Amino acid sequence: MKPLLPLCLLLVLAGCSDDEAPPPPIRPVATLTLSAPPPARGDDRWSRTASDNYPPRDDERSAARNNPSSRRTRADERDSAPIPRNLPAADRNVAARTVIDKQTGVAQLPAPAPAWEARPVQADATEVATQDYEVAVGDTLSRIADRTSAADEAIARANDLTEPYTIRVGQRLTIPGGRYHLVRAGQTGIAIARAYGVPWSQVIAANQLAEPYTLRTGQCVLIPGEPTRTVSAAQRAAAFQLDVDSILTGGEPAVAVNQAPAKPVATTRRVLAATTPVVAPIGTPGQFAWPAIGQLVRRFGPGGSGERNDGIKIAVPLQTPIKATADGTVAYVGDGIAALGGLVIIRHGNGWTSVYGHASKLLVQRGQAVKKGQTIALSGDTGFADRPELHFELRKGRTPVDPIRQLPLR
Repeated sequence: MKPLLPLCLLLVLAGCSDDEAPPPPIRPVATLTLSAPPPARGDDRWSRTASDNYPPRDDERSAARNNPSSRRTRADERDSAPIPRNLPAADRNVAARTVIDKQTGVAQLPAPAPAWEARPVQADATEVATQDYEVAVGDTLSRIADRTSAADEAIARANDLTEPYTIRVGQRLTIPGGRYHLVRAGQTGIAIARAYGVPWSQVIAANQLAEPYTLRTGQCVLIPGEPTRTVSAAQRAAAFQLDVDSILTGGEPAVAVNQAPAKPVATTRRVLAATTPVVAPIGTPGQFAWPAIGQLVRRFGPGGSGERNDGIKIAVPLQTPIKATADGTVAYVGDGIAALGGLVIIRHGNGWTSVYGHASKLLVQRGQAVKKGQTIALSGDTGFADRPELHFELRKGRTPVDPIRQLPLR
Protein backbone atom coordinates (compact mmCIF):
# COMPACT_ATOMS: atom_id res chain seq x y z
CA MET A 1 0.00 0.00 0.00
CA LYS A 2 1.36 3.40 -1.07
CA PRO A 3 1.73 6.01 1.61
CA LEU A 4 -0.95 8.67 1.61
CA LEU A 5 0.03 12.18 0.56
CA PRO A 6 -0.49 14.86 3.16
CA LEU A 7 -3.97 16.29 3.03
CA CYS A 8 -2.76 19.88 2.53
CA LEU A 9 -0.70 18.83 -0.53
CA LEU A 10 -3.67 16.96 -2.06
CA LEU A 11 -5.83 20.05 -1.68
CA VAL A 12 -3.22 22.23 -3.35
CA LEU A 13 -2.80 19.80 -6.29
CA ALA A 14 -6.52 19.48 -6.67
CA GLY A 15 -6.89 23.23 -7.06
CA CYS A 16 -4.27 23.44 -9.86
CA SER A 17 -5.06 23.05 -13.54
CA ASP A 18 -2.74 21.32 -15.96
CA ASP A 19 -1.51 24.77 -17.16
CA GLU A 20 -0.76 26.09 -13.73
CA ALA A 21 2.40 25.41 -11.79
CA PRO A 22 2.14 24.52 -8.14
CA PRO A 23 2.91 27.37 -5.70
CA PRO A 24 6.46 27.64 -4.31
CA PRO A 25 7.22 25.63 -1.21
CA ILE A 26 6.60 27.36 2.12
CA ARG A 27 9.77 28.47 3.94
CA PRO A 28 10.09 27.20 7.48
CA VAL A 29 9.68 29.92 10.12
CA ALA A 30 12.81 30.65 12.18
CA THR A 31 12.55 29.77 15.82
CA LEU A 32 12.45 32.88 18.19
CA THR A 33 14.38 32.35 21.37
CA LEU A 34 13.47 34.65 24.30
CA SER A 35 16.36 35.63 26.56
CA ALA A 36 16.15 36.53 30.25
CA PRO A 37 14.92 40.08 30.94
CA PRO A 38 17.66 42.74 31.28
CA PRO A 39 18.75 43.64 34.80
CA ALA A 40 16.98 46.42 36.64
CA ARG A 41 18.37 49.90 36.02
CA GLY A 42 19.62 50.28 39.57
CA ASP A 43 21.68 47.06 39.33
CA ASP A 44 23.02 47.60 35.81
CA ARG A 45 26.46 48.64 36.93
CA TRP A 46 27.99 48.21 33.47
CA SER A 47 25.82 50.72 31.64
CA ARG A 48 26.29 53.69 33.97
CA THR A 49 27.70 56.92 32.60
CA ALA A 50 28.82 60.10 34.26
CA SER A 51 25.37 61.61 33.71
CA ASP A 52 23.55 58.78 35.51
CA ASN A 53 22.47 59.48 39.04
CA TYR A 54 23.33 55.93 40.12
CA PRO A 55 26.33 55.79 42.47
CA PRO A 56 28.11 52.43 42.84
CA ARG A 57 26.73 49.97 45.33
CA ASP A 58 28.30 49.76 48.78
CA ASP A 59 30.32 46.65 47.90
CA GLU A 60 31.74 48.38 44.82
CA ARG A 61 32.65 51.50 46.80
CA SER A 62 34.31 49.45 49.52
CA ALA A 63 36.37 47.45 47.04
CA ALA A 64 37.53 50.57 45.21
CA ARG A 65 38.42 52.48 48.36
CA ASN A 66 40.29 49.65 50.01
CA ASN A 67 42.29 48.59 46.95
CA PRO A 68 45.79 50.14 47.24
CA SER A 69 46.65 49.09 43.69
CA SER A 70 43.59 50.90 42.34
CA ARG A 71 44.46 54.05 44.32
CA ARG A 72 48.05 54.02 43.05
CA THR A 73 46.91 53.51 39.46
CA ARG A 74 44.52 56.43 39.69
CA ALA A 75 47.26 58.57 41.25
CA ASP A 76 49.66 57.70 38.42
CA GLU A 77 47.01 58.59 35.85
CA ARG A 78 46.44 61.99 37.49
CA ASP A 79 50.19 62.62 37.76
CA SER A 80 50.71 61.90 34.05
CA ALA A 81 47.69 63.92 32.93
CA PRO A 82 48.75 67.15 31.19
CA ILE A 83 47.81 70.50 32.69
CA PRO A 84 44.78 71.85 30.78
CA ARG A 85 45.86 74.25 28.04
CA ASN A 86 42.86 76.51 28.58
CA LEU A 87 44.15 77.54 32.01
CA PRO A 88 45.54 81.07 32.27
CA ALA A 89 49.33 81.19 32.33
CA ALA A 90 49.42 82.14 36.02
CA ASP A 91 47.27 79.14 36.98
CA ARG A 92 49.37 76.84 34.80
CA ASN A 93 52.50 78.00 36.58
CA VAL A 94 50.92 77.30 39.97
CA ALA A 95 49.72 73.86 38.86
CA ALA A 96 53.21 73.02 37.62
CA ARG A 97 54.59 73.56 41.14
CA THR A 98 52.25 71.05 42.79
CA VAL A 99 53.57 67.75 44.11
CA ILE A 100 51.35 64.65 44.05
CA ASP A 101 50.88 62.35 47.04
CA LYS A 102 50.90 58.80 45.64
CA GLN A 103 48.82 57.53 48.55
CA THR A 104 45.92 59.97 48.21
CA GLY A 105 46.39 61.02 44.59
CA VAL A 106 46.15 64.71 45.56
CA ALA A 107 48.66 67.23 44.20
CA GLN A 108 49.43 70.19 46.48
CA LEU A 109 51.78 73.13 46.65
CA PRO A 110 54.71 72.76 49.07
CA ALA A 111 53.47 73.94 52.46
CA PRO A 112 53.90 73.18 56.17
CA ALA A 113 51.71 70.59 57.85
CA PRO A 114 48.48 71.85 59.46
CA ALA A 115 48.88 73.53 62.85
CA TRP A 116 47.36 70.59 64.73
CA GLU A 117 50.15 68.41 63.34
CA ALA A 118 52.92 71.01 63.46
CA ARG A 119 52.16 71.88 67.10
CA PRO A 120 50.89 68.74 68.89
CA VAL A 121 49.46 69.04 72.39
CA GLN A 122 50.51 67.11 75.48
CA ALA A 123 47.63 65.95 77.67
CA ASP A 124 48.74 67.69 80.87
CA ALA A 125 45.44 69.09 82.12
CA THR A 126 45.15 70.07 85.78
CA GLU A 127 42.56 68.21 87.87
CA VAL A 128 40.49 70.74 89.83
CA ALA A 129 38.10 69.71 92.59
CA THR A 130 34.75 71.44 92.98
CA GLN A 131 35.14 73.93 95.84
CA ASP A 132 33.97 77.20 97.38
CA TYR A 133 36.14 80.31 97.27
CA GLU A 134 35.74 83.47 99.34
CA VAL A 135 36.67 86.65 97.49
CA ALA A 136 39.55 88.50 99.17
CA VAL A 137 40.78 92.07 98.86
CA GLY A 138 42.34 92.68 95.42
CA ASP A 139 40.77 89.62 93.85
CA THR A 140 39.54 89.66 90.27
CA LEU A 141 37.91 86.86 88.36
CA SER A 142 41.06 86.21 86.33
CA ARG A 143 43.21 86.18 89.49
CA ILE A 144 40.87 83.65 91.12
CA ALA A 145 41.06 81.52 87.96
CA ASP A 146 44.87 81.60 88.15
CA ARG A 147 44.85 80.58 91.81
CA THR A 148 42.45 77.69 91.34
CA SER A 149 43.61 76.59 87.83
CA ALA A 150 40.00 76.74 86.64
CA ALA A 151 38.77 78.72 83.64
CA ASP A 152 37.48 82.22 84.39
CA GLU A 153 34.60 81.70 81.94
CA ALA A 154 33.63 78.47 83.76
CA ILE A 155 33.66 80.29 87.13
CA ALA A 156 31.52 83.07 85.69
CA ARG A 157 28.97 80.60 84.31
CA ALA A 158 28.81 78.64 87.57
CA ASN A 159 28.04 81.84 89.51
CA ASP A 160 25.81 83.60 86.97
CA LEU A 161 28.30 86.43 86.53
CA THR A 162 28.08 88.66 83.46
CA GLU A 163 30.53 91.14 82.01
CA PRO A 164 32.30 93.08 83.41
CA TYR A 165 32.33 90.25 86.03
CA THR A 166 32.09 92.46 89.09
CA ILE A 167 32.74 90.64 92.39
CA ARG A 168 32.88 91.94 95.97
CA VAL A 169 35.02 91.14 99.00
CA GLY A 170 33.52 88.33 101.09
CA GLN A 171 31.44 86.96 98.22
CA ARG A 172 31.50 83.18 98.01
CA LEU A 173 32.02 81.68 94.58
CA THR A 174 31.63 78.11 93.37
CA ILE A 175 34.69 76.80 91.54
CA PRO A 176 33.50 74.10 89.10
CA GLY A 177 35.67 71.00 89.11
CA GLY A 178 37.06 69.15 86.13
CA ARG A 179 40.11 68.83 83.91
CA TYR A 180 41.43 72.17 82.69
CA HIS A 181 43.95 72.44 79.87
CA LEU A 182 46.14 75.56 79.63
CA VAL A 183 46.33 76.75 76.02
CA ARG A 184 49.84 77.49 74.77
CA ALA A 185 51.03 79.50 71.76
CA GLY A 186 50.16 77.96 68.41
CA GLN A 187 47.90 75.28 69.82
CA THR A 188 44.59 74.53 68.10
CA GLY A 189 41.30 73.09 69.26
CA ILE A 190 41.83 70.06 67.01
CA ALA A 191 45.21 69.31 68.61
CA ILE A 192 43.69 69.64 72.08
CA ALA A 193 40.83 67.29 71.21
CA ARG A 194 43.24 64.75 69.70
CA ALA A 195 45.47 64.83 72.79
CA TYR A 196 42.58 63.97 75.12
CA GLY A 197 40.69 61.65 72.76
CA VAL A 198 37.43 63.62 72.80
CA PRO A 199 35.48 65.18 69.92
CA TRP A 200 36.21 68.89 69.57
CA SER A 201 32.44 69.51 69.36
CA GLN A 202 32.13 68.27 72.96
CA VAL A 203 34.86 70.68 74.07
CA ILE A 204 32.96 73.51 72.35
CA ALA A 205 29.77 72.55 74.21
CA ALA A 206 31.49 72.13 77.59
CA ASN A 207 33.06 75.60 77.33
CA GLN A 208 30.14 77.25 75.49
CA LEU A 209 32.53 78.60 72.86
CA ALA A 210 31.00 80.85 70.25
CA GLU A 211 31.91 81.97 66.75
CA PRO A 212 34.66 82.57 65.66
CA TYR A 213 35.83 79.95 68.24
CA THR A 214 39.22 81.66 68.65
CA LEU A 215 41.41 80.34 71.46
CA ARG A 216 43.73 82.64 73.42
CA THR A 217 47.17 81.82 74.73
CA GLY A 218 46.83 81.38 78.52
CA GLN A 219 43.15 80.43 78.30
CA CYS A 220 42.00 77.42 80.34
CA VAL A 221 39.75 74.97 78.50
CA LEU A 222 37.55 72.48 80.32
CA ILE A 223 38.03 68.94 78.96
CA PRO A 224 34.80 66.92 79.22
CA GLY A 225 34.69 63.28 80.29
CA GLU A 226 36.88 61.16 82.49
CA PRO A 227 40.61 60.70 81.80
CA THR A 228 41.53 57.51 79.94
CA ARG A 229 44.85 56.62 81.51
CA THR A 230 44.98 53.16 79.90
CA VAL A 231 44.91 54.61 76.38
CA SER A 232 48.15 55.91 74.88
CA ALA A 233 48.51 59.35 73.33
CA ALA A 234 48.98 57.75 69.90
CA GLN A 235 45.76 55.76 70.28
CA ARG A 236 43.83 58.87 71.35
CA ALA A 237 45.14 60.80 68.34
CA ALA A 238 44.32 57.94 65.97
CA ALA A 239 40.76 57.74 67.32
CA PHE A 240 40.13 61.41 66.48
CA GLN A 241 38.07 61.86 63.30
CA LEU A 242 38.77 65.07 61.40
CA ASP A 243 35.77 66.70 59.74
CA VAL A 244 34.82 70.04 58.19
CA ASP A 245 33.18 71.31 61.38
CA SER A 246 36.34 70.61 63.41
CA ILE A 247 38.48 72.53 60.89
CA LEU A 248 36.12 75.50 60.92
CA THR A 249 35.83 75.70 64.71
CA GLY A 250 39.14 74.28 65.93
CA GLY A 251 41.65 74.69 63.12
CA GLU A 252 42.97 78.18 63.83
CA PRO A 253 46.01 78.56 66.13
CA ALA A 254 45.56 80.32 69.47
CA VAL A 255 46.07 84.09 69.45
CA ALA A 256 48.67 85.37 71.92
CA VAL A 257 47.93 88.27 74.25
CA ASN A 258 48.43 91.62 72.45
CA GLN A 259 48.97 89.76 69.16
CA ALA A 260 47.00 90.70 66.06
CA PRO A 261 46.20 87.91 63.58
CA ALA A 262 48.08 88.08 60.28
CA LYS A 263 46.49 89.60 57.20
CA PRO A 264 45.76 87.25 54.29
CA VAL A 265 48.48 86.89 51.66
CA ALA A 266 47.85 87.68 48.00
CA THR A 267 49.96 84.98 46.35
CA THR A 268 50.91 81.34 46.75
CA ARG A 269 54.58 82.33 46.79
CA ARG A 270 54.25 83.67 50.32
CA VAL A 271 53.50 80.86 52.76
CA LEU A 272 52.35 81.60 56.31
CA ALA A 273 53.62 79.49 59.18
CA ALA A 274 51.15 76.82 60.23
CA THR A 275 50.89 78.29 63.74
CA THR A 276 50.18 81.84 62.52
CA PRO A 277 46.55 82.86 63.13
CA VAL A 278 44.86 84.64 60.21
CA VAL A 279 42.33 87.44 60.54
CA ALA A 280 38.77 86.41 59.68
CA PRO A 281 37.03 88.03 56.67
CA ILE A 282 34.49 90.76 57.31
CA GLY A 283 31.55 92.03 55.30
CA THR A 284 28.99 90.08 53.31
CA PRO A 285 29.99 87.75 50.45
CA GLY A 286 27.21 88.92 48.12
CA GLN A 287 25.78 86.62 45.44
CA PHE A 288 27.49 83.24 45.33
CA ALA A 289 28.65 81.89 41.96
CA TRP A 290 28.70 78.33 40.65
CA PRO A 291 32.14 76.81 41.32
CA ALA A 292 31.91 74.64 38.18
CA ILE A 293 29.45 73.87 35.39
CA GLY A 294 28.46 70.25 34.98
CA GLN A 295 25.81 67.58 35.60
CA LEU A 296 24.24 67.73 39.06
CA VAL A 297 24.49 64.09 40.20
CA ARG A 298 23.76 64.39 43.93
CA ARG A 299 21.55 66.84 45.76
CA PHE A 300 21.71 68.24 49.28
CA GLY A 301 20.23 66.18 52.11
CA PRO A 302 19.67 62.49 52.82
CA GLY A 303 20.41 60.01 50.03
CA GLY A 304 18.76 56.76 49.07
CA SER A 305 21.06 54.70 51.30
CA GLY A 306 20.32 56.88 54.34
CA GLU A 307 23.61 58.79 54.40
CA ARG A 308 23.35 62.56 54.48
CA ASN A 309 25.04 64.80 51.93
CA ASP A 310 25.97 68.21 53.35
CA GLY A 311 26.37 69.67 49.87
CA ILE A 312 25.88 68.88 46.20
CA LYS A 313 27.97 66.85 43.75
CA ILE A 314 28.65 68.07 40.21
CA ALA A 315 30.05 65.66 37.60
CA VAL A 316 32.74 67.39 35.54
CA PRO A 317 35.61 66.23 33.31
CA LEU A 318 38.91 65.50 35.04
CA GLN A 319 41.01 68.62 35.74
CA THR A 320 38.16 71.07 35.22
CA PRO A 321 38.99 74.43 36.87
CA ILE A 322 37.19 74.86 40.20
CA LYS A 323 36.34 78.49 40.98
CA ALA A 324 35.89 80.30 44.29
CA THR A 325 32.18 80.95 44.84
CA ALA A 326 32.86 84.35 46.47
CA ASP A 327 35.67 86.51 47.84
CA GLY A 328 37.27 85.08 50.96
CA THR A 329 40.31 83.69 52.76
CA VAL A 330 41.51 80.09 52.43
CA ALA A 331 41.11 78.34 55.80
CA TYR A 332 42.31 74.87 54.81
CA VAL A 333 44.06 73.12 51.92
CA GLY A 334 44.84 69.41 52.09
CA ASP A 335 43.62 65.83 52.07
CA GLY A 336 43.08 65.21 55.79
CA ILE A 337 39.43 64.15 55.39
CA ALA A 338 39.62 60.82 53.56
CA ALA A 339 36.09 60.90 52.12
CA LEU A 340 36.56 64.31 50.47
CA GLY A 341 40.05 63.77 49.04
CA GLY A 342 41.64 66.99 47.78
CA LEU A 343 39.91 69.68 49.82
CA VAL A 344 39.78 73.49 49.92
CA ILE A 345 37.81 75.42 52.55
CA ILE A 346 37.26 79.17 52.18
CA ARG A 347 35.93 81.54 54.81
CA HIS A 348 33.71 84.38 53.61
CA GLY A 349 32.26 87.29 55.53
CA ASN A 350 29.16 87.17 57.73
CA GLY A 351 29.81 83.61 58.93
CA TRP A 352 29.69 81.96 55.48
CA THR A 353 32.05 79.16 54.45
CA SER A 354 32.43 77.22 51.20
CA VAL A 355 33.84 73.69 50.83
CA TYR A 356 35.29 72.08 47.67
CA GLY A 357 36.13 68.35 47.67
CA HIS A 358 37.46 65.53 45.42
CA ALA A 359 40.01 67.83 43.73
CA SER A 360 43.08 66.41 41.98
CA LYS A 361 45.25 69.55 42.21
CA LEU A 362 45.06 72.23 44.91
CA LEU A 363 46.23 75.64 43.65
CA VAL A 364 45.98 77.83 46.78
CA GLN A 365 47.58 78.09 50.21
CA ARG A 366 46.13 78.49 53.70
CA GLY A 367 45.78 82.17 54.55
CA GLN A 368 45.58 83.27 50.92
CA ALA A 369 43.00 85.85 49.87
CA VAL A 370 40.97 84.73 46.86
CA LYS A 371 38.53 86.49 44.59
CA LYS A 372 35.16 85.32 43.31
CA GLY A 373 35.72 83.26 40.17
CA GLN A 374 39.42 82.63 40.88
CA THR A 375 40.66 79.11 40.09
CA ILE A 376 41.46 77.41 43.40
CA ALA A 377 41.77 73.76 42.30
CA LEU A 378 41.36 71.29 39.44
CA SER A 379 38.65 68.66 39.64
CA GLY A 380 39.37 64.98 40.24
CA ASP A 381 38.05 61.71 41.60
CA THR A 382 39.99 61.67 44.87
CA GLY A 383 38.60 60.53 48.18
CA PHE A 384 35.38 58.53 47.95
CA ALA A 385 34.30 60.07 44.64
CA ASP A 386 32.14 57.93 42.36
CA ARG A 387 33.50 59.65 39.23
CA PRO A 388 35.39 62.84 38.39
CA GLU A 389 33.22 65.28 40.33
CA LEU A 390 33.13 68.25 42.66
CA HIS A 391 31.69 68.07 46.17
CA PHE A 392 30.50 71.59 47.02
CA GLU A 393 29.12 72.88 50.32
CA LEU A 394 27.95 76.19 51.73
CA ARG A 395 27.75 76.65 55.49
CA LYS A 396 26.28 79.46 57.55
CA GLY A 397 28.13 79.28 60.85
CA ARG A 398 28.31 75.56 61.62
CA THR A 399 25.15 74.67 59.70
CA PRO A 400 25.27 73.25 56.14
CA VAL A 401 22.71 74.85 53.84
CA ASP A 402 21.45 73.76 50.41
CA PRO A 403 23.76 75.45 47.87
CA ILE A 404 21.07 75.32 45.18
CA ARG A 405 19.03 77.84 47.17
CA GLN A 406 22.01 80.24 47.34
CA LEU A 407 23.30 79.92 43.76
CA PRO A 408 21.87 81.67 40.69
CA LEU A 409 19.49 79.74 38.46
CA ARG A 410 21.06 77.95 35.49
